[in-house]
Amino acid sequence: MVGRGQGWCLAWLSLAATLAAQAPPQARRSPRLAPNQMVARIVAGERAWLRAVRPFRPRVETYIQSLRTQPELGPVPVADDDFLGYLDLRHGLAEPLFTGRNTGKLAHAFFPLGFAAMIAPDWSRFDSRHYRFTFIGREFLGAVGCIVFDVQALRPGRRPAFIGRIWAEDHGYTLVRFDGTYVPNPKHRYVHFDSWRMNLGPDLWLPAAIYSQEEDQRTGWFGHISFRAETRFWGYALSALERLSEATSISVEGAGDMAPQPLTPDLGPLGSERAWELKAEDDVLGRMQAAGLLSLPGAVDRVLATVVNNLELSNHLSFTPPVRCRVLLTAPLESFTVGHTIVLSRGLIDVLPNEASLAMALAHELGRIALDQGINTDYAFDDRMLFPDTESFTRIRLAHTPAEEAAADAKGLELLEHSPYRGQLSQAGLFLEALQRAAPGLPNLLRTHWGDPLVLRGRVDRMRALLLQAPRLETRNLRQIPALPLGARLALDPWSDRLRLLAPPAEALISPRDKLLFAITPYFPYLRREAAADPATPR
Repeated sequence: MVGRGQGWCLAWLSLAATLAAQAPPQARRSPRLAPNQMVARIVAGERAWLRAVRPFRPRVETYIQSLRTQPELGPVPVADDDFLGYLDLRHGLAEPLFTGRNTGKLAHAFFPLGFAAMIAPDWSRFDSRHYRFTFIGREFLGAVGCIVFDVQALRPGRRPAFIGRIWAEDHGYTLVRFDGTYVPNPKHRYVHFDSWRMNLGPDLWLPAAIYSQEEDQRTGWFGHISFRAETRFWGYALSALERLSEATSISVEGAGDMAPQPLTPDLGPLGSERAWELKAEDDVLGRMQAAGLLSLPGAVDRVLATVVNNLELSNHLSFTPPVRCRVLLTAPLESFTVGHTIVLSRGLIDVLPNEASLAMALAHELGRIALDQGINTDYAFDDRMLFPDTESFTRIRLAHTPAEEAAADAKGLELLEHSPYRGQLSQAGLFLEALQRAAPGLPNLLRTHWGDPLVLRGRVDRMRALLLQAPRLETRNLRQIPALPLGARLALDPWSDRLRLLAPPAEALISPRDKLLFAITPYFPYLRREAAADPATPR
């Protein structure tokens, strides 16, 4: 039988062996080479990389904001779009979507596959016959030494050709970053982008994120627009396990080989009911995680649990089974419960400016648990979890009635009034005020996949009573930070799907535009080389 940790290890070692066989032989610490020798190794390494990456099927999400400049705040979103799917490179380039094709304002201006294709500068002709490589120098990206070249197509033809700058790490000469655009085809308009790969194992560099930006992009549908976009990748270990299960014969031990279970008393009616509810809860969470949509348990869950514990203790609450916390890996701002488990999205945690705002989001869901609004126990039947990953949002339904939402709001407010956060609720109200003001330009960031909406028809619908306690939103007041930009709180490990809290250095705000409320910002990870280790080990 192949266990979970063993499966991760086998998948990792198999891929490392593939890369070692395909990459040109070289010393771990390469000697100084002439520029043309470095180009030869970069070209050979990129060819090997394109072959090695094809079996993976990572989850990929692209979130886009169309911007309009305001005098005080600078660029602010006036429309947005969000695409969530998985990247399939086994038979060309495809991106099946979880959410279907959007019909919003930007649906005809952007196509998700165009953003995902930016994981490589050129899919077929990245060599010295088609490109001019100009050596720029050496540079560190985080802890990784890199060689830097400017790249330009020699004879741009009808096929898109990259123009820009590349960074290759100086051990194996694998590309780790490239920014630029594609030489335009008369029928297509390409965007500028900054594409990053991360070291997710020995000699294993995989796409992590792409930042895209245009200040004045011409489109046939909208005319001229300015926009920013972020594309995130994760779920590599999940797709490695999928490959392993397809290629490996997994045997199941016979009943005669199983160790006997310790004797336990028979469950009574209430115990049986709770066990059935817990099975439904675990089945749903397990299916979300198997689809690559839920982070693995980790440090961020423990931070959320600490705030929940503060609310429970101050309100003399105790639950059986205990309340758990998990994180949804997607950008849209949402929270919901699955039985006794509270789930907050990565995007929501990112933009919450303080602990009081986090407590507000958790209190609403804890109120739902206290009211025993429960879970549909039909999900305890295992056949209900047998569906394609891309149908996850339609097959699992967790929304509530308006009456249940109102009751959860009232209970959540009661919990906050008897909690350590009572004197800080004006801060949570300020976040809701900023959210309501930004809502017209953020319909897709506020579109929920499973939970109930925070904003309904442009009006805050969640914990609305806290708006009455909020101070006036002051754009020019640099000490008033009602919300944070996306990516402000959490960093995602694209291999393991684990999250960690960021601790960036504090930076002084110079003008109101530095607040970056709910904004997409450029991506600058601190690159490191991963040591050989069991891939199941938390990082």
